Amino acid sequence: MTKLYLAIPCYNEEEVLLDSAEKLFNKYRQLMKAGRISKDSRIVFIDDGSSDKTWSIIQGLHEKIPMFSGIKLSCNRGHQNALLCGLITLKDYADAVISIDADLQDDIDAIDKMLDKYEQGSDIVYGVRSSRETDTKFKRFTAEAYYKILNKLGAKTIFNHADFRLMSKRALNIFAEYKEVNIFLRGMVPMIGLKSDIVEYERKERLAGESKYPLKKMLALAWEGITSLSVKPIRIITFIGLISVFISIIMLLIFLIQWICGVTVAGWTSIIFSIWLLGGLQIFAIGIVGEYIGKIYLETKHRPRFIVEKFLHDEEKPNS
Repeated sequence: MTKLYLAIPCYNEEEVLLDSAEKLFNKYRQLMKAGRISKDSRIVFIDDGSSDKTWSIIQGLHEKIPMFSGIKLSCNRGHQNALLCGLITLKDYADAVISIDADLQDDIDAIDKMLDKYEQGSDIVYGVRSSRETDTKFKRFTAEAYYKILNKLGAKTIFNHADFRLMSKRALNIFAEYKEVNIFLRGMVPMIGLKSDIVEYERKERLAGESKYPLKKMLALAWEGITSLSVKPIRIITFIGLISVFISIIMLLIFLIQWICGVTVAGWTSIIFSIWLLGGLQIFAIGIVGEYIGKIYLETKHRPRFIVEKFLHDEEKPNS
C-alpha cells in the first residue's frame, strides 16, 4: 500500500482549517479502509508564518489525532516556498506526496484517480481543472491568457493546473536537486521529465476567508515564473531594439529624400514622440535586464529558501 502524505500550505487559514481537516480525515479513513493507502500516511499542514490561530489549530489537531502533522516556518516566505518546504521535508517519509491548498477548492475526491495513475506507473500526476464555469468572465480571460503567455515566453506549464499534484518519491528526490532561490513550481515540476499524467476535476468555491492569490499576486507569480524559467523577455527586447534601428534607418532615408527635394517639415510632435518612445523603450529594457541581474544577485547569496521552526511528527525519519 502507498504511504501517502499531503502537503498543505497555510497562511491565516483559521476560518477554514478545522472544516478542511475534518474532510481530509474522513477521506484518509476511506482510503485506508479501501486498502489504497497505508495506516502510517499523514496529513501535513505547513504554517507559512500565519498571524492568526492557524498554528495553534494545527497543534491541537496533532495532539488529538496523530494522523495530522505540522510544519511551522520561522517567518512568512510565500506560498511557493512553503509548498517547497513541505515537498522537500516529506520526501524522505512518504512514497508519494500530494500538494493541495488548505481551502480545499481542489476536489479531494480526485485523490483516488491520482493514486490510480500513480499505481499505473506515473511519477507525477497533475490536477487539472476541467472547466472554469464558476469563474467570472474577467477571471476566465485572465487565467487563460496567463497560461498562454507563460508558455509563449518559455515557462512551460500545464494548462489550467495550479499546485494540486501528486509526486512520487523518485520525482521528489530529483526535484530536490533544483537549488534555485527564485522558484515557480508550476514551471519547475514539468522540467523533471518523468512519466506524468493528468486528472481532471471541478474546482469548488472557497468555503470561507479570502483568496491568498488576488490579481496582484497572480501577476507577480506570473512575472516570477517568466523571469525564473526563461530568458525570452531579454530576447524580445533585443528584437524590439533591432526593429527600432531598422525603422530609424528608414526614417533617416525619408528625411534625406525630403531634404534633397527641398521639403522640410518642422514637427515638434514627431520629435517629442520619438524621444519619449525611445526613452521609454530604453528604461523598460534596463528594467528587464535589472530584474535578471537582481535574480542572479539573490541566487549567488545561497540563502535558505525556508527555515523550519517546528515539525510536529510522530514518526522517525527512515534510513535512506
